[in-house]
Amino acid sequence: MQIELTEIFILLGAVFALLIWGRIRYDLVAFGALVIAATMGLVPGHEVFSGFGHSAVAIIALVLIVSRGLSSSGAVELLAARLIDPERRLPLHIAIVSALAAGLSAIINNVAALALLMPLDMEAAKKAKRSAGQTLMPLSFATILGGMITLIGTPPNIVISEYRQGVLGAPFGMFDFAPVGLAVAVAGIAFVSLLGWRLLPARASLLETEQKVASGRYIAELRIGDKVAKEDMTVRDLYAGASEVDVHVLGLVRRGKRLPGLVPGEVLRAGDFLVVEGDPKAIEAFTGQAGLDFAGSEKHEGGVVAPGLTLAEAIVPDGARIQGRTSQSLQLLRRHSVTLLGVAREGRSFQDRVRLLPIKAGDVLLLLGTPDNVASATEWLGALPLEGRTTEVVQRSKAGLTIGVFLLAVALAVFGLVPLSVALGGAVIVYVALGLVSGREVYTSVEWKVIVLLGSLIPLAEAFERFGGADLIANQIVALSYGYPAWVSLVALMIVTMTLSDFLNNVATTLIAAPISMSIAAETGANPDTYLMTVAVAASCAFLTPIGHKNNTLILGPGGYRFGDYWRIGLPLEIIVICVAIPTILLVWPL
Repeated sequence: MQIELTEIFILLGAVFALLIWGRIRYDLVAFGALVIAATMGLVPGHEVFSGFGHSAVAIIALVLIVSRGLSSSGAVELLAARLIDPERRLPLHIAIVSALAAGLSAIINNVAALALLMPLDMEAAKKAKRSAGQTLMPLSFATILGGMITLIGTPPNIVISEYRQGVLGAPFGMFDFAPVGLAVAVAGIAFVSLLGWRLLPARASLLETEQKVASGRYIAELRIGDKVAKEDMTVRDLYAGASEVDVHVLGLVRRGKRLPGLVPGEVLRAGDFLVVEGDPKAIEAFTGQAGLDFAGSEKHEGGVVAPGLTLAEAIVPDGARIQGRTSQSLQLLRRHSVTLLGVAREGRSFQDRVRLLPIKAGDVLLLLGTPDNVASATEWLGALPLEGRTTEVVQRSKAGLTIGVFLLAVALAVFGLVPLSVALGGAVIVYVALGLVSGREVYTSVEWKVIVLLGSLIPLAEAFERFGGADLIANQIVALSYGYPAWVSLVALMIVTMTLSDFLNNVATTLIAAPISMSIAAETGANPDTYLMTVAVAASCAFLTPIGHKNNTLILGPGGYRFGDYWRIGLPLEIIVICVAIPTILLVWPL
């Protein structure tokens, strides 16, 4: 047993070192360690892949797919549009956006919450003429804090809940994390809103610099459908909505010909095309808000609300197939089911219809279609795709139904009518049936690296516990805190777990810290839930580095941050979390 314990410590130490080094993908590190452990006999052969059948793995995957469905419906965008105002004073803006981010992270995965809100926050910074770096880190930290509030908000809560079921016979409930998570989130948001943002440098980001050079404003055509035509709207009636998202209305096309001038008083008819200028995200937002359709969308399977449609940008090099030719002459829509929606030409406007415009080298094309079709069409045209320049087409008409399905799934799980995994699985099926998530997106929505990491580390964590590794560390913590009040061991456990989480994936941290917490509870005869909840909070608190949590990594470039910027507000925030979380845990989950 002593030999096996030494071997498991050496193996896990190597895993931690490689994860901190970061040169090898963390899923490959974890899977490689699992194979080595099985070869050494540390993990029995029949248990090698048992982790992939663990309910925590299924729940995390399903949460990511449900998050995709909620974002595809535009439910978050509609809410954010009403709450985000670039004219507000910065502390108030940070407070409101952070509260929205925390609330959103409580019901969907916190990575998805940041992905939805980050573009909106950056747009607000652009309009307010300030650096996005002043708000992106508070936003990221708020999404991490909000994930602590519910079971499904963050993977550590899911892992801790399922671990509790394995050792105590019952998991934590959906809102068992709420008292502690909410107290920590409120304190954290108050700090980043009032003081934290002042500790950050206001330097311009690389992304902001690139956008000044590379951002394109496209001239595109939007189709007037029957619904808008029945309302007897004029072109002028669309000006306010267009101005709100920074889109310019340039004119109207009727029966294949562009009417002279801006024609503000012209009544919109079904089949007309509105000519607009703007960037892709603004055009997409304006299309949804005004109830218009993309040109050519009626010929895509499912129309403009077909699942998985995106807007992608591609630049035309010299010698490309489309150079000197038009979209219509190449029959792009018929051959590849892709619409040339807009063209950006060095800031110059043109009078030709988009599909009749001869394309020149240096033009940037805005293409509408499914990701696979757009990729094949871009290659066939000889154009070069612009990395990271895609915009999802949102299905705003289904926002209410999407939220209703999600709330029903949560209610079924909360009241114990079905297991959480079954409830979320049912929601995924409904989202696919509604066209909110395509069959392809069911798989692309899942972050498979995290799934492989979790499935690989579960057997290793079980071996660590089985051979006495957790007991050994727990005994050391208990010995160091002997003679002190009981809460000292909680603080020590939280600090150790936080430190690990700042450098390791939070799932890996949770899997190692959970058995240690149970051993401490057994040694001291205390309530195990007190220690499990401490691990759940601490494992989510990765505020000191950009590598501890994916959200911190996502904002690194757009915020113009450096590695050393994170501890500026991360260190005081972690101290605040300890000061708030420990008393709250002891109050709600007494020893």
